[in-house]
Amino acid sequence: MTGERKFINENTRRVLLKEYMMKAVDRAGFGGIDIQRTPLGTRVTLIAERPGLVIGRKGGVIKSLTSQMEELFDFDNPQIEVQEDSNPDLNAQIMAKKLAFALERGWHFRRAGHSTVRRIMDSGARGCQVVISGKLTGQRHRTEKFKEGHVKYCGEPKRLFIREGFAAAKLKLGIIGVKVQIMMPDARLPDEINVLEPSQVGIEVPPEPVKPVEFFEQAETPVPDSTQELDESPEDGQDEGGE
Repeated sequence: MTGERKFINENTRRVLLKEYMMKAVDRAGFGGIDIQRTPLGTRVTLIAERPGLVIGRKGGVIKSLTSQMEELFDFDNPQIEVQEDSNPDLNAQIMAKKLAFALERGWHFRRAGHSTVRRIMDSGARGCQVVISGKLTGQRHRTEKFKEGHVKYCGEPKRLFIREGFAAAKLKLGIIGVKVQIMMPDARLPDEINVLEPSQVGIEVPPEPVKPVEFFEQAETPVPDSTQELDESPEDGQDEGGE
């Protein structure tokens, strides 16, 4: 049980750190976090839409985050590296947070959902699904889904090619949950097979065998017909020299 408890505690720390970072760098557009243990300490890669806000003036914000990681979560010698997301429209976490902000600003949930799906698909995604759940129009809870393209719900393709993001919007009626699923443009499904030509893989194709020529194909001039010579003979009662 000691080993199992160790893994549970480690994963719990990572989840708590992720939630803390989502709140701490909310304005910078939190896009994800990757935690790796190295011999020199703990390396944390933070993905943000605006990395300048995470670093701060003269690195003040990132130094504060590093000290908080060491004090609150007991990580050994943490080192934070900030990376900018090259295409934030394909980041599920960033798009979920933007959708939550739009709902908090007063957008209708259908307009916000369709706009988010259209923006994701225009960026090159193979498919996406947006789920908005909560008290949308009244006192009763309801769930609305907006989907376009191809989306996998289970199996290895979902684990490899589907990116998920979650955010919450605080409205007067209550909390509204927002979930965004995006299938990446480079996703290759198991049923997609490309058949290559032999020349493309370096296989030499043997030449076609020569068809043997038959005897009747070698004859160029037809054999004269005896009946045709009889028909072309001069008429009766006429000779070549006179009437």
